[in-house]
Amino acid sequence: MNKGSGDASDAHGRLALFDFAFQHAPIGIALVDICGHILRGNAAFAAMIGLSLEEAEGLHFKAFTHPDDLAADLNLFQEVLAGKRDGYTIEKRYLRPDSTPVHVHIHVAAMRDSKGEVVRFISQIEDITKSKEAARELAERAAMLSLAMQALRGGFWHMDVKSETFETSDRLAEFIDGAQASRLDLDGYLARINPDDLAAADLEPLMQGAVDQSVAEYRLKTINGERFMRCDRRLLRDEDGTPMRIVGVTIDMTQERLKLEDLERRSETDLLSGLRNRRGFERAFETLQSASGYCILAIDLDGFKAVNDRYGHAMGDAILAATADRLMRVVGPNDLVARIGGDEFLIAHGGAQESGVRLAGKLVSAMRPPILIGRVASDVGISIGGVWAQHKAPLEQLVAEADGLLYQVKGAGKGGARFSASSKA
Repeated sequence: MNKGSGDASDAHGRLALFDFAFQHAPIGIALVDICGHILRGNAAFAAMIGLSLEEAEGLHFKAFTHPDDLAADLNLFQEVLAGKRDGYTIEKRYLRPDSTPVHVHIHVAAMRDSKGEVVRFISQIEDITKSKEAARELAERAAMLSLAMQALRGGFWHMDVKSETFETSDRLAEFIDGAQASRLDLDGYLARINPDDLAAADLEPLMQGAVDQSVAEYRLKTINGERFMRCDRRLLRDEDGTPMRIVGVTIDMTQERLKLEDLERRSETDLLSGLRNRRGFERAFETLQSASGYCILAIDLDGFKAVNDRYGHAMGDAILAATADRLMRVVGPNDLVARIGGDEFLIAHGGAQESGVRLAGKLVSAMRPPILIGRVASDVGISIGGVWAQHKAPLEQLVAEADGLLYQVKGAGKGGARFSASSKA
């Protein structure tokens, strides 16, 4: 084969690689002309706008952009054409034919000819509708969470199965090592993967033809620190079905991962007091370890309703926060403290029954001094019911027994603690 035919073959291979990556990318991708008409889109993009690829081609993007979001998009589009910027990122809404809105985050980049003139645009689109819905639900429960999404970052790589030759794209190399970075081979790429995640990145099943596609998640060292990556891998076979090439699309999912972790953390936290809520308490109790037994303290404030009724909910909230602070100052570093609703608290303490009794006494004493909020001193104490079990019994059972002892303290005049060993554990 002469050099010219080899170059053509290589160019054809790169074009086929691009076409595959374009069509199978997990995000929407669209090519747009300088007038704003869709030249080409992939399946993910078509699914977002609710049209077939044939129906989408030739449409102006204003045809499926929410009217309230169109002006901002058009202004930025014109700024690129005017040479004021090379691209832009915007969050807006698409409207499907059935009027269903789709929230998207778009990164638009200008493609220029040799003279520097804009000839078309390439857009990368992420569907953030579910994230928006999650944000609204979280806001209704007392928190506003920012879900501003950044354009996906990462790149492509490919591997020849027979020669085991691996190479990243320029974009992925720059994402990992910065501007002007050289493309990475397999050893260089694997060296950037966190050692604990190497098993997840294994390509052997694909190389052996056992599977045709797979998804891996791993941590990757980059110029911007360690990032959480999602890698979609696809095996290409020759006409005989023999594994020929593996193509990968690697995407930075760090922000999404952190947001999920934050949502998980918030779902287990009482926003008013900063303590665990019941869900967080139950999950933490599952992992609590103690060789001396387990104590559960059920706590209820004394006199709280009167203060709350007299001074209002703002004062009541301040007292609850101050109570949480006093409890945390008394308990040990391994104890679990939760506000489970209203003026009710729970504490899990790993230790002998005597240790739980001492802790309950310290808590009652800590709450005797008045709580000063502004110029108002509130005499709010606590009553405690405590139960101890040698072995970890079902939490629901222990809490029920502790509550029963708490009611006895309340009935006997409040402001004290009553403790006993569990009757069932």
